[in-house]
Amino acid sequence: MFSLIWQMIAGLIVGIIARAILPGKEPIAEGALGWLITALIGMGGALLGGFIARMLWAGEGYTVGWIMSIVGAVLLLLIVRFLFKGKA
Repeated sequence: MFSLIWQMIAGLIVGIIARAILPGKEPIAEGALGWLITALIGMGGALLGGFIARMLWAGEGYTVGWIMSIVGAVLLLLIVRFLFKGKA
């Protein structure tokens, strides 16, 4: 249970950093739902960053670091902005 809570907190931090790197308006809801979506983007970014790292240089047991998590979250945020471009 606590690992899920820490994963959400780390995802929220990564998502906030990704949104700070890419300033602008994205089609993310306001309030508590917006914070949840930001955390999900951060957690998804960690998965995407780990996948990219394993494809390029890392081995099978690679643990994703903060930098690759942020890179993955930035890429995921760009994808979200592209998919929902006209809906904000």
